[in-house]
Amino acid sequence: MKNAVHFGAGNIGRGFIGKLLSDADVQVTFADVNAPLVDQISHKQEYKVKVVGANCQIDTVSHVTAVNSASDDVIDRIVHTDLVTTAVGPNVLDIIAKTIAAGITKRFESGNEKPLNIIACENMVRGTTHLKGEVYKYLDESLHSKTDELIGFVDSAVDRIVPPAEAANDDPLEVTVESFSEWIVDESQFKGEVPNIEGMEKTNNLMAFVERKLFTLNTGHCITAYLGCLKGHKTIREAIEDPEIYFDVKQAMFESGEVLIQRYQFDRELHAAYINKILGRFANPYLVDEVDRVGRQPLRKLGANDRLIKPLLGTIEYGTENGALLKGVAAACKYRNDTDPQAVELQKAIQDQGIKKALAHYTGLDENSVEIQKIEKLYQQL
Repeated sequence: MKNAVHFGAGNIGRGFIGKLLSDADVQVTFADVNAPLVDQISHKQEYKVKVVGANCQIDTVSHVTAVNSASDDVIDRIVHTDLVTTAVGPNVLDIIAKTIAAGITKRFESGNEKPLNIIACENMVRGTTHLKGEVYKYLDESLHSKTDELIGFVDSAVDRIVPPAEAANDDPLEVTVESFSEWIVDESQFKGEVPNIEGMEKTNNLMAFVERKLFTLNTGHCITAYLGCLKGHKTIREAIEDPEIYFDVKQAMFESGEVLIQRYQFDRELHAAYINKILGRFANPYLVDEVDRVGRQPLRKLGANDRLIKPLLGTIEYGTENGALLKGVAAACKYRNDTDPQAVELQKAIQDQGIKKALAHYTGLDENSVEIQKIEKLYQQL
């Protein structure tokens, strides 16, 4: 594989997927609507990534260019590319679906019948399957069977903390990322040859890894943020270094972990080690990650399939402990941020309807359930 079109030239696009592809000698074309960013990448054709873990190193990513994702250029690139990836955020997937459909249509019209694989690298469950549904809306029905045959829509689970960072040395392209990264793909969904890219792990049991990340990193991250906000901490590192918060977050991750152990037969000791690794990542001294960034969009995070309620539902299913998860939900209900429309909406709903009704509305939990009664009590205590 030689070429990839990657939608999204933001920090995650450049610092994570773009870097892994470039490191594997794939020529990456970024597609983005940010015209100055596109101009800078296509002019310099390289950028720096600061990788921070126990040590700090700066890598140069080269052999990259960029096109405007609203232009015909990106459609022409899809005609000839070997891989399409995305890191645009769940809401933008629906917008780029039309462009991807136009690229597939033109690819077939030009006679290119080589298999093409598309991987959405988003913080959502089965994001590529969702994208596929949107792409098919814009494809002529006569092309559906050919697309089924030649275009692979490959679901993935991605994990790397890439906080917004002020560009060092006035370099707007430089991005800071943690040394840990995980990109796991569903091997069964590829068409043609499965690409061999270092850092891209293949599995036939993707949901186990999707839920492991959601129930551990995402659950722990947002509970750290919400408890941190309540105690006046500004960053995730500050919050997790607070012993009381550390205890609650670790307990919540063990509670969600018990669901994974029951559901997927994860090894208990290995999962405990994974939890400790995640807690270490939260305390990374090189990453300045603000609690307000991690806590934003609380309504999405309180959804039935998201990081707080999904593991909680698992504890109900298996009859396991959930006290710290309930505390995390209560803390989310306390989250205030006047610049975040979802936080404003949540506070208004709690004020107008009361905590129990508001929670039942946004989480799908029964208003009279034991869980909502416990959350209400914790909410009043926090």
